[in-house]
Amino acid sequence: MKTFDRVQDKPFSGFPEMQFTPVPDLFFSRLLAEISDMAELKILLHIFWVIYGKRGYPCFATYHDLVDNACLVNSLGGGEKSPEVLRGALAMAEKRGTILHLVLDREGAPEDVYFLNTQSERQIVAKIKNGELNLPGLMSKGQTCPETATEPPDIFTLYEENIGLLTPMIADELRAAEKLYPTVWLRDAIKRAAEENKHKWSYIQAILERWVAEGKGDGTYKGDSRAGPAKYFKQRYDHMVKR
Repeated sequence: MKTFDRVQDKPFSGFPEMQFTPVPDLFFSRLLAEISDMAELKILLHIFWVIYGKRGYPCFATYHDLVDNACLVNSLGGGEKSPEVLRGALAMAEKRGTILHLVLDREGAPEDVYFLNTQSERQIVAKIKNGELNLPGLMSKGQTCPETATEPPDIFTLYEENIGLLTPMIADELRAAEKLYPTVWLRDAIKRAAEENKHKWSYIQAILERWVAEGKGDGTYKGDSRAGPAKYFKQRYDHMVKR
């Protein structure tokens, strides 16, 4: 009753500005009923918040992102035991399969890195483990040159800077588009959409498909069926054609 009275003395004053953090539908339809530990629940929600608040590609949360968050630490009880509670909650979330965990190296010190457990993020983690992908400032075991860490792919950065939030689904769409269209087309389509104030992937996709069908306007692939529209339409829609 004391806790209830304290909350009632200072009621929540409302949301001053409507900003949102995307949460998967499966969280509500399944996970919310399964997670009984409050610390695990709080950790998972904060990881959603941290990841979707970051820019660049790929997006992830680090242990320091979480332990340095005063609001989260206070919600876990505060004091010296909070890091222990935090570690335990992260371990539970990893065991449940909601997050993926890597220990990388940052200037000689271990850095715990967390991804959401999605198909695209599992592929990213696999690439990091086998050395195909490096995170800026972080190295996997066996790597010795931090200077070789790759910068975020231009196409992902360009999308996020000009269009909006880079969700895992949009990242998948961009990766697929990179296999279908020339990189310069992707950059130009993103810029065109931004100039026309159309901040949707579907609009960018429509621009690309129009260029494939009608020509880009700069002569690119125009009239060359070997390298132009036929090639890209075949790759994009080949799975829909009966064999």
